[in-house]
Amino acid sequence: MPDGDISRPAATGAQKLAAFSVHILTACGGACAFMALVAAIDENWSRMFAWLGVAVIVDGIDGPLARRLKVVEVLPDWSGDTLDLVIDFLTYVFVPAYAIAASGLLPDLFVLPAGLLIIVTGALYFADKRMKTVDNYFRGFPGLWNVVAFYLLLLAPPPWISAAGITALLVLTFVPFPFLHPVRVKRFRTFNMALVVVWGVLALMAIARDMSPGPYVTGSLCAIGIYMLGAGVLRRPAA
Repeated sequence: MPDGDISRPAATGAQKLAAFSVHILTACGGACAFMALVAAIDENWSRMFAWLGVAVIVDGIDGPLARRLKVVEVLPDWSGDTLDLVIDFLTYVFVPAYAIAASGLLPDLFVLPAGLLIIVTGALYFADKRMKTVDNYFRGFPGLWNVVAFYLLLLAPPPWISAAGITALLVLTFVPFPFLHPVRVKRFRTFNMALVVVWGVLALMAIARDMSPGPYVTGSLCAIGIYMLGAGVLRRPAA
């Protein structure tokens, strides 16, 4: 046997089962998307966001689990990255696109174009291999239409403002402006993660109060949202 050619021991049945369970967990995010869509069809926005929130939690824990269980090595024929992108498209783009179109917060003539453009631009963004910079900022608006839908239904702005905001974000999808990834960007990571936790608690309060949490919660959510949206301005150029 040539030097350095050391075969890895075959994975045991238990290791394969544990690894595949991570893929099942990721796929359950699709089930959450379906339940969110059912809630959106019923115009039960709080329930919709609750299911989308569960999907975000699944999205946050399946990656660390996959790395811990070495899923890529144990199940090389299954692509967790592809599965993750499919589920993310459903939960971050497709279901929110329907909610935004069905919310009654857009001008009538813009309802169908908005939904279609969100889906098309979101799909294109997810296919872009340059979506992240070398220092882990998103390049362009990262298709967080679930968050956009949340703020639209929280604030219920006039239709023309909703339309203008959506149009701006559609354009920013393809503009190389850095958007903060609060987990992966190292600069101010502790502060950013703390804000994410606070935002999550406030969002739960808003959902529990049927998207009418009162001025203090709403104002705090808006302040955090403005910071996250503009944090790319604070970015230092990558070396």
